[in-house]
Amino acid sequence: MTSQTHEAFGRVGIWSSALHASRTDDAGRKAITEAVAELEELGYGTLWIGGSPSPDDAAAVVAATRTARVATGILNIWSHTAEEVAARVAALETSARGRFVLGLGVSHGPMVPQYAKPYSAMVGYLDALDAATPSVEPGERVLAALGPKMLKLAADRALGAHPYLVTTEHTAEAREALGPDALLAPELTVVVDTDLDRARTTARNMLEMYLQLPNYTANLLRLGFAESDFEDGGSVRLLDALFALGDAEHVRGRTREYLDAGADHVALQVLTADEGGAGLPRASWRELAEAFGDEL
Repeated sequence: MTSQTHEAFGRVGIWSSALHASRTDDAGRKAITEAVAELEELGYGTLWIGGSPSPDDAAAVVAATRTARVATGILNIWSHTAEEVAARVAALETSARGRFVLGLGVSHGPMVPQYAKPYSAMVGYLDALDAATPSVEPGERVLAALGPKMLKLAADRALGAHPYLVTTEHTAEAREALGPDALLAPELTVVVDTDLDRARTTARNMLEMYLQLPNYTANLLRLGFAESDFEDGGSVRLLDALFALGDAEHVRGRTREYLDAGADHVALQVLTADEGGAGLPRASWRELAEAFGDEL
């Protein structure tokens, strides 16, 4: 990865599924606009719109920012045609001016009725993006990738990979699979809470759904976890491997572990107990920004 690309993403970003302007009312859109403007001011390098965003969601965040990179984390390829997405990305570039990155993923069988041959589907989607007029170039896109085949595809036909719900061990393996030049930007879910029992409850409330999805559980089994680790919302061993639970300094240390394992950028998803794991946790974002300081 070039130093220019590295600087564009920054070392630490924010991942949030609450940045969906298309799914809320005027008050909600105003809150999103104010939140992303503050995230930019705090110094986070990249803002990841999580939870299967639409091109409209990306356009709203781009319009509310001036310098931060904006990425979809991750746009579901089954929900939008490649031709539609290519046209929207071209329109976005008028205001984004190189700040927007198209994150793409194949989602999960239990969530997509037409789900079939995910690797082949992604290859076909990338082919269509290449053929579109104007096209979405490899340097403008990243792929949600967990396994070796999708990681190689991310290195060969995109800027790199944005893995979700992964450990530092997976990050090290992904770096080896991607090679030295591709972007590796894993998501890391954090709970800024010094009450570890409460923090683990918050984490389990979020994790429960993901433990129903075979793509994630198969990846975790490959990494050495057992089926028993998936019971009751996740074992302590699993939670400690997948999350950063504790104060802001602990989150900073866990983030450093991912960077040391080979990540170029870490996208922090902040969960809070009082918001049920959703919402715009601006107080936590501020606290983390202060802890990271010049490292952002």
